[in-house]
Amino acid sequence: MKIQNVKGGYDFLPKEQKIRNYINDTLKEIFEQYGYNSIETPILCYYDILSDKYDENNDILNEIYKLSDQGERKLGLRYDLTVPFAKFIALNKNNITIPFKRYEIAKAFRDGPVKPGRDREFTQCDVDVVGLSGQMIEAELMTLFAKVFRKLGLDIVIKYNSRNLMTGMILECGIQADLVPNVTTIIDKLEKISKEEFKNLLLEQNINEEQINNLVDCFSCSLKELNIRFKNSNNTKILLGLEELNNLTKYLEELELNNICVFTSSLARGQNYYTGNVFEVFDCTRKITSSIGAGGRYDKMITNFINDGNEYPTVGISFGLSAIYELLKDNKMFENKSNIDIYIIPMDTNVESLKLANNLRDYGYNVEIEMKSRKLKKSLDYANKEGIPYVIILGENELINKCFNLKDMKNKNQIEIDLKNLLKIKEIIS
Repeated sequence: MKIQNVKGGYDFLPKEQKIRNYINDTLKEIFEQYGYNSIETPILCYYDILSDKYDENNDILNEIYKLSDQGERKLGLRYDLTVPFAKFIALNKNNITIPFKRYEIAKAFRDGPVKPGRDREFTQCDVDVVGLSGQMIEAELMTLFAKVFRKLGLDIVIKYNSRNLMTGMILECGIQADLVPNVTTIIDKLEKISKEEFKNLLLEQNINEEQINNLVDCFSCSLKELNIRFKNSNNTKILLGLEELNNLTKYLEELELNNICVFTSSLARGQNYYTGNVFEVFDCTRKITSSIGAGGRYDKMITNFINDGNEYPTVGISFGLSAIYELLKDNKMFENKSNIDIYIIPMDTNVESLKLANNLRDYGYNVEIEMKSRKLKKSLDYANKEGIPYVIILGENELINKCFNLKDMKNKNQIEIDLKNLLKIKEIIS
């Protein structure tokens, strides 16, 4: 037996996990500032629920990990948190208040290509709102994007577009309605592949030269140019898409987010369940070339899941923890920084050291005790190596004098603390 991880799955050492926990804690803090509540959904799903919204040739179906239970029911591991969320609302609509705002940070799985920032087992971080139409909530989600990445110290650009506008322009260029999904997928690659590759992909769909030229012309326009070009259009999809984008753009300008938010006519997002504006976040350094956050409006998914005659408009965004981790893993702020506040070195005072450690933990400090009976120098070397900021050496003299020295390992000084007045430590360690 060869002991190894499955490709695309990783072990994370404590120092690595510390970064991941920092990202999660930052996300949770900001999600809750915006009024989102935490929920949890199952990893295992019925396969027909996972695959319901896709045709058999969709890439996402090839990436679902498929399995069955002892009753030979077809199951799958969730590939994102959006479909399970739709199921959650369908099952719990009588137990929640609409509009409902949730966040979930949990594992998802995709049997796809592995590259930096894209794993097969990964943690997804989602926020979604059910029950709100319009662009006000979308603008607030953009501010959430901006706040999270600013707090993480990452420079980003947020690209946004409307699926309604895309669909309308594709039809306006003379493309058959049944080819719109395939052409949308190709247009989404416009900024990522050469003009020749783009043209060849369209030719494979039996799109003619004139239609290709029309598509290139349309999808090269700015939002201002599109507003002028289609001002008197009778194409309802284009008009709806422009209305959605113009409303969102006004919010972004007023919120002073237009410096990081860029209209991108070719942006589609991969899933066909999106019904309105869509967003993708990119790292400005391009260390990670794929998106590090994304989302959009999907008004029909939950509506169709429940199918009770009511509308359930929904919009949400997602954060790629693996990609964000890749961007932060070399950040110096995480270097040589321990989770431990105080390291106690017993000198034949094991019981007393355990009591002292428990008292300090009651005050909220993270405390570790030296239990290997190493020599004092080796114990101090360990504290330095692990970046533990404070050390207490507890021996017989300290017990007799009812006090000890709290050693500051960084500044190389020490402060005398009375064993009966441990609260004094709070004046030193904030």
